[in-house]
Amino acid sequence: MLTAIIVIFIIGYLAIALEEPLEINKTASALITGVLCWTAYVLISGDPERVVEELSHHLGSISEILFFLLGAMTIVELVDAHDGFAIITDRIKTKNPIVLLWIICVLTFFLSALLDNLTTSIVMVSLLRKVMPESDQRKIMAGMIIIAANSGGAWSPIGDVTTTMLWIGGQITTFNIIVKVIVPSLVSLAVPLLFLTFVRRKTLLGVPVLSRDLTLNEEVGPSRTEGRIMFFAGTAGLLFVPIFKTVTHLPPYMGMLLSLGALWVLSEIIHKDKDEEDKKPYTAAYALSKIDASSILFFLGILSAVGVLEVTNVLTNLATSLDNAVGNLDLIVVIIGAVSAVVDNVPIVAAAMGMYDMTTYPVDHKLWEFMAYCAGTGGSMLVIGSAAGVAVMGIEKLDFMWYIKRISFLALIGYLAGAGVYLLLF
Repeated sequence: MLTAIIVIFIIGYLAIALEEPLEINKTASALITGVLCWTAYVLISGDPERVVEELSHHLGSISEILFFLLGAMTIVELVDAHDGFAIITDRIKTKNPIVLLWIICVLTFFLSALLDNLTTSIVMVSLLRKVMPESDQRKIMAGMIIIAANSGGAWSPIGDVTTTMLWIGGQITTFNIIVKVIVPSLVSLAVPLLFLTFVRRKTLLGVPVLSRDLTLNEEVGPSRTEGRIMFFAGTAGLLFVPIFKTVTHLPPYMGMLLSLGALWVLSEIIHKDKDEEDKKPYTAAYALSKIDASSILFFLGILSAVGVLEVTNVLTNLATSLDNAVGNLDLIVVIIGAVSAVVDNVPIVAAAMGMYDMTTYPVDHKLWEFMAYCAGTGGSMLVIGSAAGVAVMGIEKLDFMWYIKRISFLALIGYLAGAGVYLLLF
């Protein structure tokens, strides 16, 4: 039984990892893998009632993550529809590429913690395309946006889907993950930035002053005030979610759905005097149609597949084997982070959550905090290693081998430096 399930999972996992050469969307592979794993389990187990009960239990946990992501993505789309992010982008007016690099990376780092690393990377690369002509310089900055977005998302419970999974699963708490992981995450960004600024300034960034004006065109229009209102309301709604969870002890997705409902009402009030056609692009219903639904289904498929490995004790046995082979838990987590650069970090963390039980490793244990850092930042080492990387790769047409030559080393030294700082501090 176990052999059949493991074979199905490995084949599906390879299909996800090889999405580009196979030209098969990873969401399709994840959904097929998830369903086939449960199908094999129920056919071989001979106890359909027990399997259905286990499936329902896992679906409940998975749904918490999916509804949380659905709400967060819709809020961000609503803010973006009102050009709310212009309040930040309009203030970037430098002509110096070094200064521009630092401003964009620092902005990306903190925005990723507030929004999420995927959305932030898309927003910041779109900004970059407005202020810089197409060049190797711009590609390098786009690569640094990937590093900054993943570093920024790692220390926030709503910044990276893997940290969100650990938060919703009860492995980490809001205050603790921020306090313990923010410094290593900053280091993982600062080291590549300093290396670029002082060691590879000429070879990677070229001339110190760009030849064209980088000032953004300010679009004056009636929606500027509306954009500001939606930006601050959306940000407040996202920040409200951890507070809501702390006060009520309800799951985070309840706070996220409450924030979405409030923002939905606000958008209706703002545009109440417009006719239906003019109002449509600013409605939450329209924002829902623009969110990346395939990502939601991808998480559903892969988390379902991992659920089978958990209930069949495959993950527990794997954890025991790793402990026997490697011995050092810190090194195991560093390896998990490195592996997340090759394959998606979502199933890696989902598997790790099933490998280590919370009886041995309770809430806010060093294992979970270090895993949030490593899984969040490790994906930067390859352009396909994170959702942010894949998004930027598509927008900027970054080549896989180009990324390895120009960005992977920067991500590696940042990742190892941040991991070293975490282990020194704790």
